[in-house]
Formats: sequence, C-alpha cells, structure tokens
Amino acid sequence: MANSNLYYSINDPDEEPLDHLVSDGGYCGILRTIGCVGDSLSSGEFESEDSYGNKDYHDMFDYSWGQFLARDCGNTVYNFSRGGMTAKEYMESFAQKQGFWDKKYACQAYILALGVNDILNQGQPVGAVSDIDPSDWRNNKDTFAGHYVAIVQRLREIQEKARFFFVTMPQNENGSLSPAHTRLLRRLTTVIPHSYVIDLDRYAPPHDAAFRASFYMGGHLNAAGYRLTAKQIESYIDYIIRHNMDDFCQIGFVGTPHHNENYAW
Repeated sequence: MANSNLYYSINDPDEEPLDHLVSDGGYCGILRTIGCVGDSLSSGEFESEDSYGNKDYHDMFDYSWGQFLARDCGNTVYNFSRGGMTAKEYMESFAQKQGFWDKKYACQAYILALGVNDILNQGQPVGAVSDIDPSDWRNNKDTFAGHYVAIVQRLREIQEKARFFFVTMPQNENGSLSPAHTRLLRRLTTVIPHSYVIDLDRYAPPHDAAFRASFYMGGHLNAAGYRLTAKQIESYIDYIIRHNMDDFCQIGFVGTPHHNENYAW
C-alpha cells in the first residue's frame, strides 16, 4: 500500500517506529495539548563560546523539538523544561516554583525526556519499579525511578486520563548511553496505564561523530538537530497511535467530563 494512503501500515506488524517520517505530525496531531518535561535537549538549548573559550548556554524554546512539533501538528505544546533539569529537582522545587502544577496547564499528553543529568551527570541511582508507591508519590524512594514516576503521578492528579510518552537516550558511537535507563522506561510502560516508550536508544540513528558534524553545536544540538528530533518524536507518536488505535479513540474527551462507555479509555 502506498505511503501516501492515510491508512498506511496501521496493521503492519513488520513496521518499525521510524520507518515513516511524517511531514505534518501525522496522528500526533490528535493530541491537541502536550507538555514536554525535560532538560536542555527539550529546551532548544544552544551552546555559545567566545574567543577566550568561555562557554555559555541558552534555552531558546522556539527552537526546541517541542515547538517544532507544535508547528508541524498545529497543537499547543508547553515547555516544562530547563537546561540541567533532573527528575529530582523537577519534583522537589522547579515545577512548583514555575507554577507547572496549575490545572491551566493540564494536557492530554505528556512527553518525559529526563535522565541524562540524573544518571549520567549526577550519578543518581536508576532505581526500579519497586521504588514506587502507586497510592502516594510522596512515598517514592530517592532514585531516578522514584522521582520520574512521581512526576507522572502528580500530573495524573491534574489530568487523570492523560497519555504519557517516555523518551530513551539515543546512542553514541559506543552504543547505548544507559541500558539501565532504557530498561526502566520499558518496564514502566507495563505498570503505568496509557504510557508508551519513544525508544530512541533502539531506533534513532546514533549520535556519533558523523551525526554531530551536521546536527550539533558544541555539546548540544543545533537548530537542525532539534528539527530532526521533532520529526523523530512526532513520527514515533504517529506510529504508536496507529498501532494502538483503541487507546486513543477517546483522546478528544480527555480533560472533559464526557466519555463513551462503548469504547475503551
């Protein structure tokens, strides 16, 4: 079936998530409000350097993959992010200070892209599903898993039926940056309803020397790199929706008092 057909690959079990890069957001467009919880790579951060070698870092949200995604899909995307962010800081202070728990920011879907600073830069223990108290996020353990899932639990208090997408780290020339991080996020989707993995570790091109030559500026992505990331994420979400159509049938009712009992939530 030609790729131009609206229904391509919906039932193709051999399709992989990034086989088809969409140009208009594809079915990601049915998610009318999305919150991006993340660090510098979710903030469109650019790295500057003067003639003396002094570096500075600039969150330029209009260049974030979330805002490229918003322009492709025509939806509203919030940047709940900042350079250097960790799940621990997000839960303990940042989100509250920024007012991000306010119900006016409730979204139909959230994309969580955290872990680089937590695990790779600060050595936070990855943790496990057993670190989570399903009934009260305040009892979660002081691990990446505990804080990461606490974010999900807190957002569920604001938007009960929201969908969650967990982003793994793309590889570099040496392979996976954190296999434990990837394993955790995959495991979380088996215990957290309506959650899915955007597995860049497995399916995205590695961020090796050749990739960095075109898509990096210093230690962070350049404008083209954030644009490419947006294409990957919206195409991956399009893939997830097409292969889980029942899960998204009532997405238009998320955040409203309405539902249809003849269809799954």
